[in-house]
Amino acid sequence: MLTDAHCRNAICPPEKKRERLSDSGGLYLEVSPNGSKRWFWKYRLAGLEKRLALGSYPESGLTAARKARDLAKQGKADGTDLAQVRKVEKLKATTPTGDTFRAVALEWYAMKLDSWSSHYAIREKRNLEKDLFPFLGERRIGEIEPIELLAIVRRVEERGALDVAHRVVTTAGQVWRCAVATARAPRDVSADIRGALKPHHGKHFAATTDPKKLGELLRAMHGYQGGPAHAGVWPRCAERAWIPGDRAHLARGGTERRPAGDRGAASPFRQGRQWPRLQPYPVPQTSHNHDAAMGRLPRQAAQGRRRHLATD
Repeated sequence: MLTDAHCRNAICPPEKKRERLSDSGGLYLEVSPNGSKRWFWKYRLAGLEKRLALGSYPESGLTAARKARDLAKQGKADGTDLAQVRKVEKLKATTPTGDTFRAVALEWYAMKLDSWSSHYAIREKRNLEKDLFPFLGERRIGEIEPIELLAIVRRVEERGALDVAHRVVTTAGQVWRCAVATARAPRDVSADIRGALKPHHGKHFAATTDPKKLGELLRAMHGYQGGPAHAGVWPRCAERAWIPGDRAHLARGGTERRPAGDRGAASPFRQGRQWPRLQPYPVPQTSHNHDAAMGRLPRQAAQGRRRHLATD
């Protein structure tokens, strides 16, 4: 076993990278060539040898090092990997912002902003500033209970905005998952309240089935002079609704095909209708939902045309 005199007079020979002076119970003093001395405790966990730093000598004397070793042994007996615990603590210390809900939310918002459309970014910011920050902004996110978040959502539901209430919970859940990933919250508490939300049933617009009203709709679409994201795109899609496979057929050099049901003189497609050739029209790159809608419109129009021909 070591004595304080051994520790005080210990040196590292020039031919060695380090000198280790063993005490007892896995405790040893490591001496470097530059004269620094540090305490370590060596232990085994799951068959692997590990070591835990216990301080520097002479700041931590021999007696203090032995007490720290005994505490570490107790933690190991309780099933705690002290080296891993210390590693996690160091990672937590590198977190750039605080641990309040506002700090985590702003960090998450800044991280995601470049991947959002402007409309989506405005909506997420409104959810935070109007419904979440006034009540949870200065609270430590790891200490917030599910019932507190539910009380906030109830306020939104009382306004009659059930769809907004669901979006607020979604926004809060993303903030909590960011906090969990950065070790500032133990779990996502928004998942606990989803079953307590009032259901929101979306309403669909009625379909236009009257041929005259459909014509009015198509003329209105054709004359629409909206912004660059829509002007000229919707009417062309409506005019050039094609049966799936026509584009590939034309690309192979084939002639333009008429619908299978276009046979009789009473068919609306024989009454002065001249089929325009299919040409590619660029669709502005806006949000994912907008691009998906652009892709669905021709298919939906083609399906409606086939149903009309089937009943003709």
